[in-house]
Amino acid sequence: MDWREVIDELDSGVERIARTLSKLGDQDLRAASALPGWSRGHVATHIARNADSLWNLLEGARTGVEIPQYPSLDARNAALDEGAGRGRDELIEDVRATGARFAEQARTLPDEVWNAPVKAMGGWSHPAWYTVYRRWNEVEAHHVDLAAGYGPADWPEPYVRWSLAGTLADMAALPEKLRGELAGLRITATDSGESASLGWAPGGPEASGSGRALLGWLSGRTDGAGVSVRPDGRLPVPPPWPHRPAGF
Repeated sequence: MDWREVIDELDSGVERIARTLSKLGDQDLRAASALPGWSRGHVATHIARNADSLWNLLEGARTGVEIPQYPSLDARNAALDEGAGRGRDELIEDVRATGARFAEQARTLPDEVWNAPVKAMGGWSHPAWYTVYRRWNEVEAHHVDLAAGYGPADWPEPYVRWSLAGTLADMAALPEKLRGELAGLRITATDSGESASLGWAPGGPEASGSGRALLGWLSGRTDGAGVSVRPDGRLPVPPPWPHRPAGF
């Protein structure tokens, strides 16, 4: 899917998050999210601060002056703690406003700088246009992390198709030591036929399921419901997601 079309998907995704938050009371927002140590307020704040951080990368591409995604990990975490205790309406406004600001930045970025390199907080570089896709993962995965009724079954089909393809390609490019329990496995989507061999050899273990089931499992957003493994046994635990992109 072209990155220009993804911007519209982001607008829709942010609005879905706002609707989910609108159904929660302030006490619900203080309750635990699906992410260890984070309340739902932390997750909502992170969604907003992530938009700001990726806006920084696009602004760096626009101006030619490198701007860090976040000033530091400590600064990022402090901002999350500071914002997590806010009321529902303030959190919703923050998520909407920062999402709109990022989308406007993306829509108005000059064509000639979309391939300018920018640097993720993890230290790896990518073209500016890939920032839009990174935001897509953040919006959809963290909506699930709110643990408020939105799950992988609700993900838009275009998102599932893009993110699964990217996840499989990126995992196949991981060094063996970073594949964890998935080393030696072949993973196949039963609906699209897409697959990734993670050091697999004929006769080796295989995991299969629909693209949606696989993405839920590989992203750590489900326990692997809908994914089967051969030979029979425990479904392996995937490594942390998302992964560094394999290439552009």
